[in-house]
Amino acid sequence: MDLSLIIIGILLIIIGLIGSFVPVIPGPITAWVALLILHQTSFVSPDFPFLATTFSVAIGVFILDYFIPIIGTKKFGGTKSGIIGATLGLLIGLIFMGPLGIFLGTFLGVLVGELVNNPNNKRSALKAATGSLIGFLMGAFLKFSVTVIFGYYFFEILLESRYCF
Repeated sequence: MDLSLIIIGILLIIIGLIGSFVPVIPGPITAWVALLILHQTSFVSPDFPFLATTFSVAIGVFILDYFIPIIGTKKFGGTKSGIIGATLGLLIGLIFMGPLGIFLGTFLGVLVGELVNNPNNKRSALKAATGSLIGFLMGAFLKFSVTVIFGYYFFEILLESRYCF
């Protein structure tokens, strides 16, 4: 049974790493579930403070990931129209184009929102849309980093327990 839990945990870490770049899969939360499963084995004692802390980080990153592109849009001069466009683009892109649509939908949503607000300033609209793209990439890097750290803890705990396959 323990070996099955370890294999499931390793698979969840791998899925979490993929989920760092595929917006439909919550990477850090998936990797956290791997930590939770590892703590259900007979050779690892449950560490509730550790699990609570890592869960808080996973949820925080999950929530923050939805706001980072909006923050990037604002930092690059986006207006309220661009932020509304980013939100609508994200939803429409997700519905019609799947995971790729979140990336493209947000970018195009900001661009369209800014052009609707000020059709004569294409440069400013492109700059704000670029900010949303940078925000998206920063979110992916943050999710990947947290997932890698969770993976590190998973294998560190596994090795410290001296569990032998």
